Amino acid sequence: MRLHFTLSANTEIVPYDYQHLLTGRFHAWLGNNDVHNDISLYSLSWLYGGRQEGNGLNFPKGATWFISAHDPQMLHKICLRAAKEAEVCCGMEVVEIKILPPPQVKNSHYFRVASPVLARSKKIEEKVRHYIFSDEEADEVLTQTLRHKLDKAGMSNLAVETQVRFDRSYPKAHTKLVTISGIANRASICPVIVEGPPQAVEFAWNVGIGHLTGSGFGALI
Repeated sequence: MRLHFTLSANTEIVPYDYQHLLTGRFHAWLGNNDVHNDISLYSLSWLYGGRQEGNGLNFPKGATWFISAHDPQMLHKICLRAAKEAEVCCGMEVVEIKILPPPQVKNSHYFRVASPVLARSKKIEEKVRHYIFSDEEADEVLTQTLRHKLDKAGMSNLAVETQVRFDRSYPKAHTKLVTISGIANRASICPVIVEGPPQAVEFAWNVGIGHLTGSGFGALI
């Protein structure tokens, strides 16, 4: 399930590394909860509709943004709070909220990305490797991350049949360096293909692909 927000125009320039502002608003709408410290069974897109201006981004005609989640009760709570506490960031406020059902999917579905996909290794000797779309190892990282989320959601029976891979034939695939809380992350802007039972493919649309989907990575369209 997905909440699609239409936002008003900004009154302040939006910094390039604005993702933490969206994450902060998401958690403010949720209120006191354990979601922040748990694995993210939800995903946040980036803002769309802006243009570069000065040292940041401007959205003179407003912006669009979405939040997807496996738990519909979470989105219901956010919807109610967002209607009362409309401010998002930099003067932008929620002017419309639409509830979108998941797409019709089969055992294999091609997804475009609404935010860069982050695939990273476990920390070894205080170092973390970031895998990009051209790395074959990235597919295994994305697959194992989605399977772990399926396990967490009580859908372990679907995990073994589920796989994720980058579409390396996509001619415009590239990477982007995104800084979150002072940490730079090299992520990929490249479509992905999710294969598995339809329930697992739909689950991927809701929770996103890869790491830090709750911080603005790996949202799917």
